[in-house]
Amino acid sequence: MRINKLLAALVFGAIAFTSCTDDSPSLPRGDYDGGVLISGEGSGAGTGSVSFVSDDYETAENTIYKKVNSTELGTYLQSMAFDTDNAFIVVDNQNTITVVDRYSFIKEATISEELATPRFMTVADNKGYVTNWGTTEAYVAVYDLTSYDFIKKINIGSGPERIIESNGKLYVSHKGGWGSNNIISVIDIATEGVEEITVSDKPDEMFFNNNGQLVVLSEGAVQYDASWSVIGNTIGSIITINVSNNTIVSELDFASGEHPSLMVLENNTIYYALSGKIYSIDVDATSLSTTEIVTAEGYLYGIEVEGNSLFTLNASFTDESTLNVFDITTKVKTQTKSVAIGASKIYFN
Repeated sequence: MRINKLLAALVFGAIAFTSCTDDSPSLPRGDYDGGVLISGEGSGAGTGSVSFVSDDYETAENTIYKKVNSTELGTYLQSMAFDTDNAFIVVDNQNTITVVDRYSFIKEATISEELATPRFMTVADNKGYVTNWGTTEAYVAVYDLTSYDFIKKINIGSGPERIIESNGKLYVSHKGGWGSNNIISVIDIATEGVEEITVSDKPDEMFFNNNGQLVVLSEGAVQYDASWSVIGNTIGSIITINVSNNTIVSELDFASGEHPSLMVLENNTIYYALSGKIYSIDVDATSLSTTEIVTAEGYLYGIEVEGNSLFTLNASFTDESTLNVFDITTKVKTQTKSVAIGASKIYFN
């Protein structure tokens, strides 16, 4: 009888435990699990930093790296990259990448070897690939993300900026650094072979659409004479590339003197900024939009979209910046939060 009661108790306990485990939400992995991370470049008024805003917008916290680690990141915080567990914080003037647990923000390591004005990073197969403007040559630096050791350089054209990976290849936009460039580098990771695709001047943001095509925003360049007077403009474009043969399949050109920026892609809709206004078009659109979603406030320096929410950054380099959230359908602003100095990029954690 005692054995039967014991077995019954064990079975009941197992069922109860399984039920609790299945029905209960997973425990947070740290104070910053979920929500939004905002990176701020910093300025003479303050170091580069990261802000956190919770999913329900009830919590907004600035300088989270300093609060957790009691030290600063330095100026200028250019970008962040992520793998499953970690965040990689790229600070270009310091030539460092600070590795933190992405959910607790506890520092784990610093990468500094062979970095020369690093810009952006992507992660693939436990390796980090980082674009560098360099001193005498531009390159992608490759790192082992288990040991954080430097592996090698892959030399490419001048002024590399964004970098993304797909199907064993790296795609790098060459905005041009201190000057101007007009290429996308395609790097075969296995062979290190590099191909170049010529696009409009100053390509920056890149995304893959649902058809596996690469969508690139080129800002176009302002042309100056020796006295820095404007003498002309090259054309900005949204370009779609077939990556099976690296050919351009469509190109939407802006008017001369218009310089688009800050493109994101969500649910096969392209969102982009032009003259402080944000527009959207379908990825298969044959013309640009003439009706803005919203007119951003202040100095528009970053945008992101998730679902029906449009996030914008009104950057200040003398004080805290502002994160605004808009409902895309109603065009109504729903949230405002104070965030990092020089806020430029938004990441969903």
